[in-house]
Amino acid sequence: MARHHQPRKGSVAFSPRKRAAKETPRIKSWPVEDEPKLLGFSGYKVGMTHVMLVDNDKNSPTFGMEIFTPVTVLEAPPIVVMGVRAYEKTTYGLKVITEVLADNLDSELSRKISLPKDYDKSKAIANIQGELENIEEVRLLIHTNPKLVSIPKKKPEIFESGIGGKTPEEQLNAAIELLGQEVKANDVFSEGQVVDSIATTKGKGFQGPVKRFGIRIQYGKAARSSKGRHVGSIGPWTPSRTMWTVAQAGQMGYHKRTEVNKKILKIGDVSEVDLVNPDGGFIKYGLVKNDFILVKGSLPGPSKRLIILRKAIRAHGKSNDAPQINHISTKSKQGV
Repeated sequence: MARHHQPRKGSVAFSPRKRAAKETPRIKSWPVEDEPKLLGFSGYKVGMTHVMLVDNDKNSPTFGMEIFTPVTVLEAPPIVVMGVRAYEKTTYGLKVITEVLADNLDSELSRKISLPKDYDKSKAIANIQGELENIEEVRLLIHTNPKLVSIPKKKPEIFESGIGGKTPEEQLNAAIELLGQEVKANDVFSEGQVVDSIATTKGKGFQGPVKRFGIRIQYGKAARSSKGRHVGSIGPWTPSRTMWTVAQAGQMGYHKRTEVNKKILKIGDVSEVDLVNPDGGFIKYGLVKNDFILVKGSLPGPSKRLIILRKAIRAHGKSNDAPQINHISTKSKQGV
């Protein structure tokens, strides 16, 4: 008889599958934009619902028809630009030259950062402007405002965001203007725009290879001896080593993941929260109290997790027009 063959079990695209270093993701790449404005924004995952909208994709078979679309709700309170960081290009990549911090930092940030008593903001700005000829890229330090939303947290998250501009000088001037200012979602994104979402996925703990990689449960004597929930062999005698591609037990979930080209369907302000809030609030979250963003489809992570949205780095070229939303469901959803 011919030997039975089948494709390998489990993807090797994401390896090693270990826990993320921290819950707030670090973004290493930013798109190149001529307009001097922020390239990223953050929000807290509330949950999912569905909307009825008119399909405005000309290549879609349902173009012009009203369709049902699942959406993820993000609560997006204003973020604060707390610092400006300048990078220079070296043979080892980008390295920080210097940075400027705002002198009106939130009191909750004292848990993470404390400015020296003799800190002079104007002197720091003059210092970073003096390094202009060495600057390759300018980025902003952002802190969130978790105390404004319905999650049990006061300590802000800090992340780095890119800023647009044709030259480092234009980037630096725009960054200094934003220093210490609050930025809203409407200042960064627009309805219909395509973005990338970066977040840490749901953690599922230590799992075996059947659940983690989808291998087949063994049958016959091998199954009777040890329930069969393992691979037949983890490697040969020669060479006496185990390849990293062998499906084994370990951490599942709680990984940093990026999902590209997610469409923003609506950016609502505080006066419109009743459009999305179900009676009694969202399960495992509560009520939306601030600006919110409706993103088409699902996003990584559980409710209450921070999700960073970045301007699409590989935009797909489809329509960026804002869709016509006819109905937003406010019925309570289980398990989302």
